[in-house]
Amino acid sequence: AIAAREILLRLSPLQPGKLLFFIVCCIALAISAMYELIEWWVALLSAEAAEAFLGTQGYIWDTQSDMFWALIGATTAQLLIYKVHNRQISAIKGNISAG
Repeated sequence: AIAAREILLRLSPLQPGKLLFFIVCCIALAISAMYELIEWWVALLSAEAAEAFLGTQGYIWDTQSDMFWALIGATTAQLLIYKVHNRQISAIKGNISAG
């Protein structure tokens, strides 16, 4: 989540705020969904590889709980470090414009 936040702050016109927070959470969920699709494709292609790859969790809500925890992680990471991260990005932008 923090890598996505930094890329967006450096390369897009987005500024720190609610929209950036939302987009970063969406990116984290998109990456999580892609991983879950890869798990599903492996399960479809090969039953043996699926058991080895997935570890046969046996939990029917595994995909949903994995994505929920990805959302919790993205939210928590942003809430805990956004002030420090904003200062660091500002310092980098200041050094670039002064250089």
